[in-house]
Amino acid sequence: MQKHVVEDFLEKNKIKYVLAQFVDIHGVAKTKSVPAKNIFDVVEKGAGFAGFAVSGLAMEPHGPDFLARGDLSTLSIVPWQPGYARMACDGYVNDELHPYCSRAVLKKQLSKLEEKGWTLNTGLEPEFYLFNKGEKGELIPVDKSDTLDKPCYDYKGLSRSREFLERLVESLQAVDFDVYQIDHEDANGQFEINYTYGDALESADRFTFVRMAAGEIANDMDIICSFMPKPAQDKTGNGMHFHLSITDESGKNLFNDDSDKHNMGLSKMAYHFTAGILAHAKAICAFAAPTVNSYKRLVVGGSDSGATWAPAYECYGDNNRSALVRIPYGRLEFRLPDSGCNPYLVHAALIAAGLDGIDRKLDPGEPTNINLYDLSLAEIAERNISILPQTLNDALDELEKNTHFIDLMGQEIVSEFLKIKRAEWLEYSRHVSTWEVAKYAEFF
Repeated sequence: MQKHVVEDFLEKNKIKYVLAQFVDIHGVAKTKSVPAKNIFDVVEKGAGFAGFAVSGLAMEPHGPDFLARGDLSTLSIVPWQPGYARMACDGYVNDELHPYCSRAVLKKQLSKLEEKGWTLNTGLEPEFYLFNKGEKGELIPVDKSDTLDKPCYDYKGLSRSREFLERLVESLQAVDFDVYQIDHEDANGQFEINYTYGDALESADRFTFVRMAAGEIANDMDIICSFMPKPAQDKTGNGMHFHLSITDESGKNLFNDDSDKHNMGLSKMAYHFTAGILAHAKAICAFAAPTVNSYKRLVVGGSDSGATWAPAYECYGDNNRSALVRIPYGRLEFRLPDSGCNPYLVHAALIAAGLDGIDRKLDPGEPTNINLYDLSLAEIAERNISILPQTLNDALDELEKNTHFIDLMGQEIVSEFLKIKRAEWLEYSRHVSTWEVAKYAEFF
């Protein structure tokens, strides 16, 4: 973007400050507010941060600054914060891309696709809950009348939360999100927003923006917008399904082949990519379901509405929403990630796994086109279908022994992720919950 175009943008939109924004290892947005006249300093030199103060940058108090250098292609207004713009940044240390910067990790994987003339396009489908806090800090659905056993697509539930939803959609539309659907999801107080796909880097940047917008708009309304993977034991969790396809330089969808014998519209490349995902699914799980709470969503079982809508089984199928990978036709839907994931790391892991499948011409086997939720564990085993890790610790074990990810994504980011998440697991394991007290205090 040329200098005069940037200056015109700032003047036209009356921008006083630019948020130099990156994410920590959890995918949480971090920013510095920079007076608009200094925007080119951020692009050329970077906004300086004390890296030791940010989770997952593996820096010490006596080390050099972490410099967030702005990507002008991401410059946009912040609609809910008049006078502000936002610019996504890459992290540099000692004038080199920092290997602990999530966005830099993704860009490294994207370069492998670029060498082949390929672009990974992804469409993300974030889900979230809208809550009020009760007197004791408990989370209560904003709409007290939202009590149906099967509330998915319910008109009343959608209509009565429309103020927040409209404000969120209007904010996203103001920065060129093509929002095409909003719906009430499967749990009381739960919603999903859909917008048109983009390339992988744009999708990760956009999802970060969605969480920023949703959190601040909710705060302005004195409510909570929660992307927590599983806020309620008996309700469905917050998934964030990834729709995947690869195009060539002409824009042709290389995952599409109408002659597919399974009538799913998939090319051989798409089958190989799918097989790569399945081969590395247990390790990907650590990035896609990165919290202790995530594994309350990925359970073998159901919910109040009859299904969790979350995958526990490592297989793929034709429009099968109980499988890890659903095939809508001519593309893939990876159903594992939850709304608490770091989208940069999930994208990077999917590229690493998918390209391994393509390079080794892996075969995903026959599709599974049955309701897996109806099968017992014995029946699942009879079909040679593996189950995803059922705890964060198990997923971290799988990631730690997966040398493919360590080699391709970088020893630095994988080791740091493992260290931080092992500490999270240890903290959780030592926590004494109210359930434990109620269960055991007078049991013996």
